[in-house]
This record gives sequence, structure tokens and C-alpha cells, in this order.
Amino acid sequence: MSATPVERLGPAETRLVAERIAEAFLVLDAPRWLVPDESKREMVLAGQFEILVDHAMRHGLVFGTADRDGVAVWFPSVGDPAPPPEDYDARLAAACGEWTGRFAHLDELFAANHPHPDHHHLAFLAVRPDRQGRGVGSTLLRHHHAWLDANGVPGYLEAASEIAVELYTRHGYRVREPFRLPDGTPFWPMWREPLR
Repeated sequence: MSATPVERLGPAETRLVAERIAEAFLVLDAPRWLVPDESKREMVLAGQFEILVDHAMRHGLVFGTADRDGVAVWFPSVGDPAPPPEDYDARLAAACGEWTGRFAHLDELFAANHPHPDHHHLAFLAVRPDRQGRGVGSTLLRHHHAWLDANGVPGYLEAASEIAVELYTRHGYRVREPFRLPDGTPFWPMWREPLR
């Protein structure tokens, strides 16, 4: 099987990336707490993810497979921090409506558990549901890990499922103590030292 090419994506694909993430994340437990109304869940998630993907287009790295079946969103956390997304509170309220407080709570949890040493943060790794389990996510991880390893930079992420923990463990991440949403849903912080 030939390796799937990975490309850096630009601002014109912001919405596509956000929708790919929302579609892939619907099966996770966290979105059920974030947006209890199943009929609105995917739309609200895509709106919130679009804010973060738009921010990554300016201050991070957004990659996709050539067919766009998989996407990865990285934020370098090296040196001075990037500014927050422009008009974030207003945009979050517009995207999330009555559930804005839940997304704000999640932001606070992520911030409280975020490590301080320099690293690149994998904010999102998402693969189209019918393509999951076929190595698309691993291809995206290997692509940026090659740069991290060459430059001696650690990686960090928050895994949202035990399946994700297994995937990231295979790629050199070490799991830390989970933190939880108010309903008990866990996120597992994971850290990867660069390979020398």
C-alpha cells in the first residue's frame, strides 16, 4: 500500500477541516455533554471547531491527506504564546448558543491541564468515519512527528477515548492522569518526547 501524501492546508479549507473534525468526533462521549441536543450537535461542534481551525491557519499548522479523509491541527507552543482567537467569546457564543458555558468550561479544563515546557500541541486529529482504522491517522502523525524529531520538539495532546490512547501510545506518547468533564467523561493528557 503506497503512503498517502500529506499536504499543508490553507484558509480556503477551514470549514472543510472543521466539518471533518465534527463528523469524526460525533462518536465520542464528550460531545454528548457539550451539546445534549443530538439534532444540533454536529452543527454546533463544526461551528466551534471552525473558530479553532481558523486560528490554526494563522498561528498553527493544519495538515490533510491528499483526499482530505484525514486532518491534523497543530499549535506550536514554543516561546511567546500565540494570541487567543480574535473575538473568541463572541464567536463562541454565536457558534454554541445555549451551550456556550459548557465549551468555556472545557476550555478552562484544557488550559488548567496544559503543560508549560515548549512543545507542539495536537489539538485535533480526525479521520472520516468510514476510513478510520486504516492508517490514515498514523500517516498524519508520522508526517509531523518527523519534523518534531528532527527539531527536538516534544508533542502533547488530550486523547478523548481509550482507542485514541492506544493509537497515540503506539506513536510514542505517554499517558498522564486524566481530567474529567462534570459528567465524568475523561480526557487523557499525553506527552511525547522527540526521538533522537
